[in-house]
Amino acid sequence: MPEASPVDTAVFDAADHAFMAEAVQLACRGIYSTHPNPNVGCLIVAGGEVLGRGWHRRAGEPHAEVYALQEAGERARGATVYVTLEPCSHSGRTPPCADALVEAGVARVVVAMQDPNPQVAGQGIERLRKAGISVESGLLEAQARELNPGFISRMERGRPWLRVKLAASLDGRTAMASGESRWISGPEARQDVQRWRARSSAVMTGTGTVISDDPSLNVRLEASQLYGVEPLRQPWRVVLDSQLRLSPGARLLSLPGETLVMTVSENTAARSALEKAGATVCLVEAHNGQPSPQAVLAELAACEMNEVLLECGPTLAGAFMAAGLVDELVLYLAPHLMGDGARGLFHLPGLEKMQDRIALQWQDMRKVGDTLRLTLRPARD
Repeated sequence: MPEASPVDTAVFDAADHAFMAEAVQLACRGIYSTHPNPNVGCLIVAGGEVLGRGWHRRAGEPHAEVYALQEAGERARGATVYVTLEPCSHSGRTPPCADALVEAGVARVVVAMQDPNPQVAGQGIERLRKAGISVESGLLEAQARELNPGFISRMERGRPWLRVKLAASLDGRTAMASGESRWISGPEARQDVQRWRARSSAVMTGTGTVISDDPSLNVRLEASQLYGVEPLRQPWRVVLDSQLRLSPGARLLSLPGETLVMTVSENTAARSALEKAGATVCLVEAHNGQPSPQAVLAELAACEMNEVLLECGPTLAGAFMAAGLVDELVLYLAPHLMGDGARGLFHLPGLEKMQDRIALQWQDMRKVGDTLRLTLRPARD
C-alpha cells in the first residue's frame, strides 16, 4: 500500500496521542460489519474528559461522529474531536458528518488521516476550516491506515486488498499427492480463520478446490464473538471457474449469502444451471485460458469489495503472487511432515535463480493452538 503522508506541522501532546489511540480502538469494533464502508472511531473531549464515544457500526447507519455527538450532547460545544478518518462532506446514505460537527459548535478536530475517497479527499477538512474550526491531521496515521487496508486500496489502487490464507505442514506442503488436505492445521487455527473470513468482503477460491473439498466458505461464528453487531454479515463467496465446471449442487450454493462465479467460458447451458442454483455468473477477461487476476480484482472493486480472502490451491495462489497482486499472506504452519511427494504452497514456474525470489517481510508471528500463524507482506521497493 502507499506510504502514509507526512504528519502536519502541528505538535501533538501525550493527551492527543492517548485520545486518538482510543479512537483507533473504537474503530476496530466495526471491522466485521462496516463493509463496504471504512472503520472509523471518534472521541469528543473537553477538559481532559471524554464526553462522547462513537464508532461506525454498519453501512447505512450513523457514522462514528454522529454517535459521539449524540452521547456528548450540548457539551460538545467548544470541545475537541478525535476521529480516525476525515469527516465526510458528501451526502450518501447518511448526511455529511462535517456539517454535523459544525452545527455542534466543536472548536478543534484532530484527524488521523485524510479520506482517500475522491468524493471527500480533503473537502471535509476544508469545510471545517471554513467554519472557523481548528483542524490538525496526521496523528497516528499509520495506525489509522491499518484499520482500512481494503477501503484504502480500493480508493487509491482500484482493487481490493488481497489476503491469501494457506495452511501447510512444517515442510511446506498443503495437500497430499492425492489431493487429501483435511485437516492440516488444528481446530484452534481453523477457528482463527473464521475471523479472517468475517472481516473480508469476499472469500475467493478456485473451482478445483470446490470440486475436491466442497467447502462452505462462510463464517461459522456467532455475532457475539465479533463485537456483537447483529445481524452477522456473511462475505460473498467467489469462485474462479474458467470452464464452468462448478456443480449446481455445490454446498456453497445452498447457503445464505451471495455466490459469484467468475469465468471465461460462454457455455450458456452451464451458466443457466448455475444461475438457477442461485449464483451470479460474471464473464471476465481471460489470461492463458483462465480469469485474468487483474480483471478479477477490478470486477470485485466495482462490486465494492474491500478485503478479499483467497483460500485456494498452489496454482491459483501462484497466479496471483506472480502477478504481484498479493498484499498479505497468512500462513498456518502445522507441526508435522507430509513428504516431498505432497503439494507445495505456490506454483511459481520460472523462479530459477536466487535473484528471481519473491521477497516477503514479516508482519506477525504467533502460536494458535498447536499451529504457528505467520503473517507476511511482499517486500516493497
